[in-house]
Amino acid sequence: MNSVRASAPQLEGLVPYDPKYLPAQAMLSANENPCDIDGALRDEVMRAVAEVAFNRYPDPLANELRDMIAEANGLSRDHVLVGNGGDELLFNLALAWGGPGRKLLNVPPTFSVYAANARLTGTEVVNVARGADFAIDEEAVIERLSRGDIDFAVLTSPNNPTGELASEEFIVRMLEASDALVLVDEAYFEFAGRTVVPLLAEHENLIILRTFSKAYSLAGVRLGYVMASPSVIRELIKVRQPYSVDAVSQAIARVVYANRAAFDPSIKAIVAERTRVFEELSKIPGVKAYPSDANYILFRVEEAASAWDYLYDRGVLIRDFSASAMLEGTLRVTIGTAEQNDAFLGSLRDFIDER
Repeated sequence: MNSVRASAPQLEGLVPYDPKYLPAQAMLSANENPCDIDGALRDEVMRAVAEVAFNRYPDPLANELRDMIAEANGLSRDHVLVGNGGDELLFNLALAWGGPGRKLLNVPPTFSVYAANARLTGTEVVNVARGADFAIDEEAVIERLSRGDIDFAVLTSPNNPTGELASEEFIVRMLEASDALVLVDEAYFEFAGRTVVPLLAEHENLIILRTFSKAYSLAGVRLGYVMASPSVIRELIKVRQPYSVDAVSQAIARVVYANRAAFDPSIKAIVAERTRVFEELSKIPGVKAYPSDANYILFRVEEAASAWDYLYDRGVLIRDFSASAMLEGTLRVTIGTAEQNDAFLGSLRDFIDER
């Protein structure tokens, strides 16, 4: 049998993104909303899906959904682009603003996909590491941007996995430091209650990413969107895959977005539980929890990998970052239902007691 030619050189040594999707009684690893959409809304979704013509291609740009998102944010359709989850849009950003000879400014520790997309597109990654307790080194970021050779920058707010918001004042400074395109990833903004959408009116180099996967309980549907100036959206349309958002996903998202107020109670419940879980974690000897504006909490504990195993053996799945650079000794727990959170806290206390 003939051998196969080697793949592209940028793939050598690249470790695929692994969300550690494992079965568990308490799924607290992927930052999902623990509540599925309720029965009445699900019925409305199914009626909308029943009207989809499966033999026809979907609207390639999901224009009806674009219009809904634009209106809700005081924008027009040409400021919005919908994608197959935020992941597709992040890759499109790297395709459109990255490439050989171009640079991404990254602020680790943060979502690993940013740097992975840069590597896949031949983009140089310029890291400006966070400081103590994961605070952004704001002056270092501004100084690096002001040199003028950065093509795009990514800042998650709240940051994943560390949980903290970036200040609006700092984001304005980033936007004014150069003409680099600045992506503010607001995947978790519903849990923080703060957004930089008003800055779009004055900053052509701002782009904001959001998702339906978290607050709106649609992680299984795969749909996200960006908001930016029309000039930026036009460039992203050039690199996107045609028909990337299928007709069924569009129909589901339209119903959910029209009824997004129905998710307010679950969002408020998650925020309240986040406060409770943080307070309880802070009482456990040997555990350091980091304040969070998202729907998860990062915490540090001795023998973190063993703690992860212990919890998983008891049906509680959380995310292990203990072997990741700049996150050594840490674990991240998604805020679930009160019962799931109690199971997590109880198991972690048992682990500490047994040690």
